Amino acid sequence: MKKLTALFLAVLMTLALGACSSGGNASNPGANTGSAPAAPEGAKEVTVGLIQLMEHPSLDEIRGAITARLEEKAAENGLTVKVNYQNGQGDTSTINTICQQFVANKVDVIVAIATPAAQGAATAAQGSGIPVVFSAVTDPVDAGLVESLEAPGGNITGTSDAIPVEKIFALARELTPEVKSYGLIYNTSEDNSLSVIAQVKTYLDGQQISYTDGAVTTSADVQTSARNLLGQCDAIFAPIDNTVASAMAVLADEAIQAKKPVYVAADSMVADGGLATVGVNYTNLGSQTADMVLKILTGTPAGEIPVEVLRDNAIVINGNTARAIGVDISKYGPNDADIVSAVN
Repeated sequence: MKKLTALFLAVLMTLALGACSSGGNASNPGANTGSAPAAPEGAKEVTVGLIQLMEHPSLDEIRGAITARLEEKAAENGLTVKVNYQNGQGDTSTINTICQQFVANKVDVIVAIATPAAQGAATAAQGSGIPVVFSAVTDPVDAGLVESLEAPGGNITGTSDAIPVEKIFALARELTPEVKSYGLIYNTSEDNSLSVIAQVKTYLDGQQISYTDGAVTTSADVQTSARNLLGQCDAIFAPIDNTVASAMAVLADEAIQAKKPVYVAADSMVADGGLATVGVNYTNLGSQTADMVLKILTGTPAGEIPVEVLRDNAIVINGNTARAIGVDISKYGPNDADIVSAVN
């Protein structure tokens, strides 16, 4: 009798453990496989395939804002939205595979964060009828994604994080008027970086300020390039470059040791040690992107929605970096602040 009782208890424990362990996805732990929230009566259930080029603070901030906005606004748009998030790991072939899988799964819309992810999504979705919404694409026309900002055409639209080059260098003149030359650090494979660097060179040429290129291919190249540039130039400028941003702490450390400023194009790069920027608010950018997604999911063709460019910029200065290299930031905020932020 004792043996039968023990056997019975063992069977019950096995069944309980099996029930507790169900529901995961071991083969693809990065995917959001949770069920969608309970739909309001009559709500349309939709799936958003969300791909991000790689993880770093600016792109993460955009993604968080997109998902929060979709969750906030879904019900009032008569929708229940399930988001399938995937990380492209900064690899083109991985991005292509993910986007092709989104198409095979017939998601209702693909949202792509950063230019390479958007290009992969646009290629995969071509001819499928699935709309694409991009975010944080600096120059979507130059990247071959849209015909124009006003009339994108095709089945794609999105938001641009185009940066105010003149404003960044105006801030640099105020903070470090002694700077006479810049090192430009960027990945030549990133279209968004090439577009900004072209604008920067035009601006610096017009101001008769010299510059030196410091091209990198991977984040592992950033330290060597930074040392070379810091040995030749008074300051460094980095665009919204995903490769450089992923190694921003290394770049900032080298610049602080050299007592030279690094001006950047994203507030997250300031948080990681850059001296200052005049840039966009990535939470606002993500929220605007989500609003465009909702328009498409409720019937507006993507190609009829103009690309949106954020016009509200903010000055962001790293107080710790300023103190470390001897830059006075009192005009913009307290000298003992970690981060100073002011509307521009």
